Parts: sequence; structure tokens; C-alpha cells
Amino acid sequence: MKVLFIGDIVGKPGRDSVRQRLDRLRMAHEIDFVIANGENAAGGLGITEAVAGELFASGIQAMTLGNHVWRKKEFVQAIDGLDRVIRPANYPPGAPGVGATLIEWGGQPLVGVVNLLGRVFMEPLDCPFAAGHREVSRLREQTPVIIVDMHAEATSEKIAMGAHLDGLCSAVIGTHTHVQTADERILPRGTAYITDVGMTGPLDSVIGTETERALRKFTTGMPSEFRVAKGPAIFNAVIIDINEGTGRARDITRIALADKA
Repeated sequence: MKVLFIGDIVGKPGRDSVRQRLDRLRMAHEIDFVIANGENAAGGLGITEAVAGELFASGIQAMTLGNHVWRKKEFVQAIDGLDRVIRPANYPPGAPGVGATLIEWGGQPLVGVVNLLGRVFMEPLDCPFAAGHREVSRLREQTPVIIVDMHAEATSEKIAMGAHLDGLCSAVIGTHTHVQTADERILPRGTAYITDVGMTGPLDSVIGTETERALRKFTTGMPSEFRVAKGPAIFNAVIIDINEGTGRARDITRIALADKA
């Protein structure tokens, strides 16, 4: 089976890009299942129930999150009713939502989805390595097809997670930095890996935000309000070809599609 994983969707430009491109990509590449990171989908910081519904209507089957999961206060109450939205599994017990789930879609095999949050330069949550092994082992009792979103800042921590889960899941996909890396590969025990899948959002921006506001912050050291940039979008994703019997990945392919200015 083929799984499409879409990089961090940023604001309305990212959502529009998904709506405009996803159906054609599904047909062109015979995609069976679509996952996206949506933690920046509402105004560039966080997500809402309405925005999640919009993205599901566009053809996404599962959505992972990250360190901005609780940015929108209303989402704290909404997440328990959204069984296909997965927040990081290494939040402590008592946090709303789930960090891993199984999804059945259109007669395809069960797909396990796990979301993890790194700790290097990030929030001091529970250990993502312990949480990742625990959740993947639990899901493997019902399916060999498991996709892990490792939402983290440090390249080293993401690479280490790939090694930690190699052979236990189908793919470890890095998110968070919004810049697509060129290190996609199949690890020795059959797990597909990329350090960062990239961003689906404004192309002419600083990782999604208006360039002038980002420059003002970097050059003056003064706080600057985050605003999602306008203009053409970039659509970053990977396609993972998986042996649905064993869960081992056959191939991982990067996608980077930019709108014309």
C-alpha cells in the first residue's frame, strides 16, 4: 500500500494547497492512505475542530500534531471527540486526546499512527523513546503498518528515533522545522525515514511567517507578531510504499510542488 504523509500545514495557504492538489496526487500515485501534520493549520499556530473538519473533507484520513497542539483553547475540549486527530503520545497521563490510534479506511488494512514530541530544545515532556516503543509495540498486536510522526527540533534526536524504531514500524517521519531534508532512505531493518518532510504553506516566507516580520525580530531582537504569509504555496510530502503483510517499507519518495507566482 502507499501512504502519503503531508508536511506541516501552515494556515490558509497550506489548507488551500491541500485542497487543490490532493485529489490529483492520490490518482497519479495510487495513494491508499493520507496523513498530515496539522498543528499549524489554524492561523499558523494550532488547530481548531472546524479546521480539522475542513482538512478531513479535503481527503486526509489522519492528522498528527505537535508542540502547538493546545494553542487554541477551544481545541482542548474538542480533541476527545476527534478520533483521527493524534496528539503527541509522550504527554503525561491525564492529557486529553490520544497519542496513537488505529484507523481502517475504505477496505484497506488497519493503519497505526503514532505522534511523538522531541525534548531537545522543546518542552520537557515524558521520554519520546519510551513512549514510541510502547505505542508501536501495542499497535503491532493488530497491524504491521505503522507510521510515526517524530515532531522535533534536533536532527540528532530524529535520527536516533529512526534507529530506535527501525524494524518495529513502517516509517518514522520527522516534522516541525518546516524545511524538507534530502535524507530519505530505508533503514537497515525496513523502516522508511526522513529527518523532516517539510512544510505545506507559504513559499515566500520564513517557515510560514511573513518575511519582514521575521527579519525585524532577527535584526532587532524585538518581539514580532506571527502572521502567516500570503502568496504562492509549497506542498511538501513523502510517499511511502509499504508491504502491507510485513509492514516493511519498499520505498520513500519526496514531493515538493511549488505554485507559480
